[in-house]
Amino acid sequence: MMMMTMATFIDAATWFVLGYFVLLNLSYFGLNLLAITSLMRNSQERVLEELPQAYSGLEPSISVLMPAFNEQATIVASVRSMLQLTYADFEVIVINDGSRDATLGVLREAFALEPFPQAHAARLPTQPIRAVYRSTAHPNLWVIDKENGGKDDSLNAGINIARHPLFCGVDADSVLARDSLQRVVKPFLRDPDMVASGGTVRVANGCVVRDGHLVSVGLPRDGWAMFQVVEYLRAFLFGRLGWSRLNALLVISGAFGLFRTETVVRVGGYKTRSIGEDMELVVRMHRELRAQGVPYRMEFVPEPVCWTEVPEDYRSLRNQRVRWQRGLGESLAAHWGLVFSRRGGAPGWLAFPFMVLFEWLGPLVEVGGYLFMVLAIAYGMISWTAFGAFLLVAIGLGVLFSVSSLLMEEMSFHLYPKYRQLALLALIAVAENFGYRQLNSLWRLKGLWQWARGKQGQWGAMTRKGSWQGP
Repeated sequence: MMMMTMATFIDAATWFVLGYFVLLNLSYFGLNLLAITSLMRNSQERVLEELPQAYSGLEPSISVLMPAFNEQATIVASVRSMLQLTYADFEVIVINDGSRDATLGVLREAFALEPFPQAHAARLPTQPIRAVYRSTAHPNLWVIDKENGGKDDSLNAGINIARHPLFCGVDADSVLARDSLQRVVKPFLRDPDMVASGGTVRVANGCVVRDGHLVSVGLPRDGWAMFQVVEYLRAFLFGRLGWSRLNALLVISGAFGLFRTETVVRVGGYKTRSIGEDMELVVRMHRELRAQGVPYRMEFVPEPVCWTEVPEDYRSLRNQRVRWQRGLGESLAAHWGLVFSRRGGAPGWLAFPFMVLFEWLGPLVEVGGYLFMVLAIAYGMISWTAFGAFLLVAIGLGVLFSVSSLLMEEMSFHLYPKYRQLALLALIAVAENFGYRQLNSLWRLKGLWQWARGKQGQWGAMTRKGSWQGP
């Protein structure tokens, strides 16, 4: 009886693991199809962009908010890239969040900052502001110096100072293409119910930036950064693009997102002391706007518009992924009322359950599944056929989706023009499925465990090299 019970358990566990990975990849396949149709439509729209645009120069004004904490290595190039944006009316607001390095000093020297008695309404509570500076060389550049409160608190401080109907949150280590604002604002021009849009984020490591402007696209030499190039392609090109078609986008990257200012203020701004402030805000907007019956849309813009530095050392990358997983847990747990709610729509009935099953709890099932299948085949408890089927759905389909993301990028944007670069990316797209993705699952499992223990999250800091910046 015990042997039969154990055999039944092994069979059930095997089918559960196989079924989980099959369901996961079927979901990815559906998102892939949605993304392909979106890219086809987008490519047709780009043909019309060469024609004169009737609304050029009439776009709504935008406040670009850039929180900065210990960013002296990259902050000047990032601000310069913002100041060179080709947009009719915008302001740049840098929020120095109590940096302990020379972030404020290099800003004051590079942009001739002077104290400015700027009056503002404290619509959102924040840590005390020490001073507000305005550039004498660039009248649309402002710098807020405040006590440390985290990235979310800094964004709230920027919203309080912002004067325009839309605000764009960017990371301090990011460089934007000159037409970035023109591209990311287009959903707001097409649809008056638009409340948020997000752009594609790409890896800046290996690229060349001079005076804040991206002059050439390249690949990083570091192996960790190379894996992230393919990872970012997959996450943005068919993940977020697919959900955008369903108006079920639950994540707009904190590195580059555009929001309607009054809508964000109405829902309470960014949640303070949150390490997943970007996702938490978007999920809260879905929940509250749907509960109020307010028509709205959120859209993803697939054009490559934002370049950001990614970690090149093991420790920084691991800590980043652990923080991301904790932030995911915080965002979903805080808005559980959205899932399967009467007005939940696609966000509550499709995107939220997907995130819970495959992103939030996914590391537990994936790591446990790998351990179970390896031990089961080692001790002869399952057949080689079953183990081969597991490798096919867990690794083989992962390779397929990584390569298909690279193919979509090449067909749509052709950012990496050299054959050597494409060959190397194709090799990485295959290699990342043999170790890197499994390691990522372990890091995410640690983040899930820390969230379950209620460990307090912090914004944290990443070692910046800034090697992609020229003089």
